Amino acid sequence: MPDYGHELLFGTFLTPGAQDPDRVVALAELTEAAELDLVTFQDHPYNAEFLDTWTLLSWVAARTERLRLSANVLNLPLRPPAVLARAAASLDRLSHGRFELGLGAGAFLDGVEGMGGRRLTAGQSVTALREAIDVLRGVWDDTASGPLRSDGTYYPIPGMQRGPAPAHDIGIWLGAYQPKMLALTGQKADGWLPTLEYLRSPDRVTANRLIDEAAVGAGRDPREIRRLLNLFTVDVTSAGRGFLQGPPAQWVEQLLPLVLEEGFSAFLIGRDDPRLIQTFGQEIAPALREAVARERTTSGSGPVRTRTAAVLARRRSGLDYDALPASLAEGSVEPGDPQYEGVRHTYSWQGSPALVVRPRAAAEVVDAVSYARTQNVPLSVRSGGHGISGRSTNDGGIVIDMSRMNRVEVLDRATRRIRLEPGARWGEVARALAPYGLAMSSGDYGDVGVGGLATTGGVGYLARRYGLTIDHVVAAEIVTADGRLLRVDEDQHPDLFWAVRGAGGNFGVVTALELEAYEVDNVVHAQLVADASDTAGLLLRWGRLVEDAPRELTSFLSLFPGRRGQPPMAQVTLVYAGDDVEAAQAALSPFLEIGPILDQHAQVVPYPAVVVPPGNRHRGQGLSDTHSGLLHHITPQAADVLADMTQSGDVMITQFRSVGGAVNDVAPDATAYPHRKQNFSVLAATVPDRRAQLDNLWSKLYSHLDGMYLSFESDTDPDRLLDAWPEPTLGRLRAVKATYDPDNVFNSNFPIPPADRG
Repeated sequence: MPDYGHELLFGTFLTPGAQDPDRVVALAELTEAAELDLVTFQDHPYNAEFLDTWTLLSWVAARTERLRLSANVLNLPLRPPAVLARAAASLDRLSHGRFELGLGAGAFLDGVEGMGGRRLTAGQSVTALREAIDVLRGVWDDTASGPLRSDGTYYPIPGMQRGPAPAHDIGIWLGAYQPKMLALTGQKADGWLPTLEYLRSPDRVTANRLIDEAAVGAGRDPREIRRLLNLFTVDVTSAGRGFLQGPPAQWVEQLLPLVLEEGFSAFLIGRDDPRLIQTFGQEIAPALREAVARERTTSGSGPVRTRTAAVLARRRSGLDYDALPASLAEGSVEPGDPQYEGVRHTYSWQGSPALVVRPRAAAEVVDAVSYARTQNVPLSVRSGGHGISGRSTNDGGIVIDMSRMNRVEVLDRATRRIRLEPGARWGEVARALAPYGLAMSSGDYGDVGVGGLATTGGVGYLARRYGLTIDHVVAAEIVTADGRLLRVDEDQHPDLFWAVRGAGGNFGVVTALELEAYEVDNVVHAQLVADASDTAGLLLRWGRLVEDAPRELTSFLSLFPGRRGQPPMAQVTLVYAGDDVEAAQAALSPFLEIGPILDQHAQVVPYPAVVVPPGNRHRGQGLSDTHSGLLHHITPQAADVLADMTQSGDVMITQFRSVGGAVNDVAPDATAYPHRKQNFSVLAATVPDRRAQLDNLWSKLYSHLDGMYLSFESDTDPDRLLDAWPEPTLGRLRAVKATYDPDNVFNSNFPIPPADRG
């Protein structure tokens, strides 16, 4: 088979010399700087002149940010698969999905045996490798029930706990040359990783045929298996002496047939030459990518995503999977794919979508929206996936998952202009801005995604000093229902720009936001734990202190019901926007009088320390039934109702967030978030089997409320629209909806009905 359609990868195959370890690390860093994709290292544990490959991989992963890493290839006889599986998953998690597993059956048998490894025959080695692959995948599959057990001849597993799962679907690439190894590659592996100098062209053709035949025999599509190639006898300084020994143009001419006629899609140069590495990354790789893209366009082919018969069998009816645009194929996830468990749910809600597409650029978002419009299934859009309101996943529909669009850029430090893609997490944003002395208020949890929060409101730990997140948005890029990519700001599509800031999920898919950050370095962060037996009194005292506090102080309070004979508990977070310790102490100290203090601490910290992203896996494990409202003040009457709510034991958490201050400096009609007089946002959440009790308790509080914060409300009753957007805001939003989404394509985010056109 010719071109298998994989995207091209380029990288290095470096010598892990122990005599000069800094050199190999520097070459790995150069590999990333040259914009190559992958760095690999040989693995010969019995060679005292080499660094330990696993230690080197871990070190290089910590020294790089984007680069993928692999051994080339790991020596299986000296790295038992049960331990290797855990190590691989751990490194993949620590590197945020950048590890791949090049694996070999083991050569240099004298060295293996000398270190205590077993000397196996060639046939035994293949059987052992086959068992090892099953063990690796079994350990990584933490969704399977029960412990992993295997009665293998070489790697028996009596019973071990599965997991952790890696951050991404780690590719297993086999270094293979003999027929049995090539057959195993086709049957079980994700990639074939030979060296060019060991294979003549006819041998490569034969090897590919054997892999393909074995894949088909195992019920696989041969295109599932990537073909990688090590290149050792290479040079760019000579004048065309031989194959890959000449200028970049000669390399492109000679590598192109390897892609189009033999199906190789990854090339790794095995020379520790800085000049060659730079030329390979900056000249050869871009030129070859362009040439391959041109040939694929001419032939009508392109990158493909193949799936096994077992995966195809789990496709849902009602969706035309074959109509998915080619641009989205690589990042799409179906119910039978290994990645499905990691993308089907949000943090709070469980979902079972028929398809999750993960675009990498705005053009792919256009393709995703256009495709979704042709399918008669629900459509959800997800940024970070916290999804308390439950609208960023679904059952049987399409989810446009923006997690791979996660860049954070400082465009202009002088004007504090920043650009955020919607899939970034707020903890990541805080870390990226900190070196510039900038920050952006963004909720209370670093795991929350940019897109949902920054189009709804954004009540964060700096809100009373700097306002809502949407108050700092100066431009947005958005894909509308008709497939247009628009830039909106005060001058371009100002009506849509107004609507995006407060109701953005109803009008399209935001692909980027530009904001003006503010000067924040260190803050004073304090936490109190108090006995909340006198719940109403504690709330009254806290509310009064918040309203009287300087704007630099923002506070959140969470109430938890008593359990096992213990009283209700209150956890209070206080953040003073600045590092003036004396002023902060004066603002914070009065809060020690809200009730009996059980624990307290305060410290000056960089703002990113307050919103650290925990990296939670999203399994629908949150409290999925919530109600949200806004209070002008915490009155004695409201406090009594809230105390009853806490003491009932039916509400798992009640949280209060202080707004007011700078939030209320903005005119109610300046954005689509009109609530500019209230001082508190309140959220109550419980588990599904106590939903009725929550509804009853909340109904008693409802008369004290004025408005709602959209992202915390799971009740989709249309009557709640006026709580979120009281008139004239709702009427204005309906008019904008009629202009940009008259068919109500984006109808999962507390849907706003388009205004009648008559």
